Amino acid sequence: MDNYNELFGKLATKKAIVVGDVMIDSYMIGKVDRISPEAPVPVVSVTDRKYRLGGAANVALNIAVFGAEVYLCSVIGNDSMGQVFRDLLRENNLPDNGIISSENRKTTTKTRVISGGQHLLRVDDEDAAQISDELKEILMFRISQIIENEHIDVLVFEDYDKGLLSPDIIHRITMLCRQNKIKVTVDPKKRNFDAYKYVTMFKPNLKEFCEGCKIDKTKDIEMLKPYAKEFLQNNNIDILMVTLSENGILICTQKNYVHIPAQIRDIVDVSGAGDTVISVASLLLTASEDIREIARIANFAGGIVCEKVGVVPIDVETLKTKIRE
Repeated sequence: MDNYNELFGKLATKKAIVVGDVMIDSYMIGKVDRISPEAPVPVVSVTDRKYRLGGAANVALNIAVFGAEVYLCSVIGNDSMGQVFRDLLRENNLPDNGIISSENRKTTTKTRVISGGQHLLRVDDEDAAQISDELKEILMFRISQIIENEHIDVLVFEDYDKGLLSPDIIHRITMLCRQNKIKVTVDPKKRNFDAYKYVTMFKPNLKEFCEGCKIDKTKDIEMLKPYAKEFLQNNNIDILMVTLSENGILICTQKNYVHIPAQIRDIVDVSGAGDTVISVASLLLTASEDIREIARIANFAGGIVCEKVGVVPIDVETLKTKIRE
């Protein structure tokens, strides 16, 4: 597509729902100048703390930076980090009407300890058990309300295996979207890999795809072709997009099989790259049917965020510049 201004202008008119596991990406930044006398580990003197939206919330943020209207639906804890999460949504002009607070859950927080630009440690504080049936019904009600009141173009499942999504809720949400002619895209994890049927696009990484299809991991792109076709057919999925890390992106339908090589990048941090790819590809699906161009732009977007430290949303102007080069 030659006119990228026209394409990006279309994206700004779209509306999306993101359903999935949300989290806070916390950064504890400090200096190391001694080793602990208690154990052979460095002592970090904290100089700064940062909190960013992570998981499904990062997907929502990546969609919002294109000017699209986005609704985030998930469950957090009724705890101090849950309040931090809602504050972060407000700071980023994201609505919280799809966010449910639960006394019986904790807000997933991933804390990275960083010194001198080096990632020393990550501490995860989370619940990964399935949400209760009561919370599932509240979640369905919130999603149904948004679909009833807004003209939604695409719904994104962002699955981090943290307990929000299960086969029954996935099926109910997908069927609701089909009834309302809403495109459905998926960024899966292991637990629910086989639960996504009748969706528009399914985007695992290479490891997830090979594990899900029970095949040996391979870098031979042609070797994946029969498994990709079979997977699409067996699950009634329109498009399969497999991210291949340093080898780019594979995107295929029953008729097309396209490999987009990776762009040469100065990789600093890969965290959040998958979130960016599913965000950009999902939004592009609402405005274009050119799967090669969708994969190419999403590939650029994933590469750009890898040049930044930590989980950060895509810079749209940088993306526009890169895809024109």
